[in-house]
Amino acid sequence: MSLILYHRVWSMYEYGVCTSCLHSQIYPMQYCSTRGGVHGWNFRDVLFSGYAPDGGMFMPESVPELSPDTLKGWMGLPYTKLVVEVASLFIPTQLIPREDLEVLVAEALSGFSVPEVVRIASLKDGLSVLELFHGDTLAFKDLAMTCTVRFLDYFLQKENHRATVVVGTSGDTGGSAIQSAKGLRGLDVVVIYPRGRITPVQEKHMITCLEDNVHVFAADGSSDDIDQPLRRLFADQDLVRAHGLMSLNSVNWSRIMIQLAHFIYAYLKLSNIEQAKAGGDLPELEMVVPTGGAGNIAAGCIVKQMGLPLKLVAMVNSNDIVHRTVTTGDFSIAAEVTQTLASAIDIQDPYNMERVFWLQLGRDGASVKNIMEAFQQSHRQSLPENHRKLLSQILSTGTVTDEGILETMRRCWEENQYVLCPHTAVAVWHHYHCPHSPGLNRCYIATASPAKFQAAVQRAGLTFDLPEAVLALDKLATRYKNLERSLNWCKDWEDRLREKIQSKS
Repeated sequence: MSLILYHRVWSMYEYGVCTSCLHSQIYPMQYCSTRGGVHGWNFRDVLFSGYAPDGGMFMPESVPELSPDTLKGWMGLPYTKLVVEVASLFIPTQLIPREDLEVLVAEALSGFSVPEVVRIASLKDGLSVLELFHGDTLAFKDLAMTCTVRFLDYFLQKENHRATVVVGTSGDTGGSAIQSAKGLRGLDVVVIYPRGRITPVQEKHMITCLEDNVHVFAADGSSDDIDQPLRRLFADQDLVRAHGLMSLNSVNWSRIMIQLAHFIYAYLKLSNIEQAKAGGDLPELEMVVPTGGAGNIAAGCIVKQMGLPLKLVAMVNSNDIVHRTVTTGDFSIAAEVTQTLASAIDIQDPYNMERVFWLQLGRDGASVKNIMEAFQQSHRQSLPENHRKLLSQILSTGTVTDEGILETMRRCWEENQYVLCPHTAVAVWHHYHCPHSPGLNRCYIATASPAKFQAAVQRAGLTFDLPEAVLALDKLATRYKNLERSLNWCKDWEDRLREKIQSKS
């Protein structure tokens, strides 16, 4: 379906024009579970949900197509307006009118430190780095988080309701959720982070927030450990309903939806689409993404299905489950999470791969259900070879050691006087070690500022002037509670978090 037709039909719905002849093919955007047990949900209900009731993840039942004419028409749009265009494809105007959507997105993205919100650094030998880290917490999570929280607050105020957000974080998501939601009257935020496995700046972005609606827990374990009690809490539908329980991890569809925009933005800026001839093929752009929970790469796969000719590369650190899955079909969790310099992607359970599987398998919910339930039970799963081949057709991968991260940071500085964060270095390693195909432009996603990872910068022998906002964190008071390791730690953590949720709601 062309985008122009999509908007025309929406106008018919808004103004009462009869669309009965089109109704069987085109209808307001609805959502379903990747496991096939839930259909027909609207954006508002998905926004407030987290995991679907059948344990799956929400995805749009239909993916809008972006025609070449539409893409060319978007070329001159600033990033904020592009986000509005993308979001309007997935949020019916009956739920958020266009004028309200424009205000919400503009307000959400108004606090970024560069006027254009995101920025492309053009470096030596065709190295293009898409900087997504100019928000309050210096990480790409701020882009989608600020918008998603604005959407939540919009509905909560409109309906006079409250909600409780529960976030397990590997470093960046928690701080972004807190900074986006602090002080909001209708929203409590409960954040759990892995103590000793994140950087001091990541930790301070969380524990220095003293607002009454923010509750922070430091857990003795990995981010994958934290996910276990959270899944149990969200599986309790009585708790979810009684306390408005929801997630702001990239489980939440809205986070993925907003992330579609930076793939489209990069494509419009770097693909040379303006040179494409009418009726001819669009040029391809390779986008290289540092990958942990796989939310960002899932967004790229969706954009690819929308019609953008992207060549997607997911780069991982020593926690290489995504790489093993694509190259050998070994979708299995290692014995333990390896702590690396790129700590925010120290993840062995890349839960958004469920969305990628669903797309790759033609939206076959039954097959996805079988794969994911077997994986969650045994933490080991071997993809059938035909499934693996389908996956490898839409996604390439690579893995980088800590030494490779440091080598990439040093080389990028020597050649460009440009400091990479260790996660961005996981992506940029690909630039230095994989031959560049003639005529194929590349874009590397920079997910965080090096200011958040000072120890890694120092280990690479580099220096970086810290922003004043980071220096000021050391002077702030802190508040958090510990989740200690015990013989029955998962149940203990679940009980502590349940008690906090019930007391605040």
